[in-house]
Amino acid sequence: MGVFARVVGIIALVFVVFQFIPYGKDKTNPKTDPKLEIKAPSKVVALLKKSCYDCHSNQTKWPWWSYVAPASWSISDDVKGGREALNFSTWQKYTKKEKEKLKKGIYRTVAGPMPLPQYVWLHKDAKLSKNDVKTIRDWASNGKGFIKTTVR
Repeated sequence: MGVFARVVGIIALVFVVFQFIPYGKDKTNPKTDPKLEIKAPSKVVALLKKSCYDCHSNQTKWPWWSYVAPASWSISDDVKGGREALNFSTWQKYTKKEKEKLKKGIYRTVAGPMPLPQYVWLHKDAKLSKNDVKTIRDWASNGKGFIKTTVR
């Protein structure tokens, strides 16, 4: 057996062993009261569902590759972290102050790091156009934008 065949065999064996590591196997979506879901204009909700809900709600759609390690580990971490940071399924539980803080975060991240590039790579329809970003930002800032000024 050649070196190449041994290396491929070892990699395959490691991949198989990964499948028995239980981390990231729980793919449940917690039950939540629909009354707690975000209330926003229908166009905004549609954009959020298209580009954000898989990580930032209790309505995650788990694709087949989310059950295959090591991808399952990363996807599970992304969803867990996303739900902890912001959960549109429980939006009505946030206080007014928390909602304003979250909306500022949405305004800031929707034009840059969110949705994550690796997510968009696998979900082409999740990519937000400039108009989509403007729609979400207008909603998040109540049409005013968030401008910070420093007085010295």
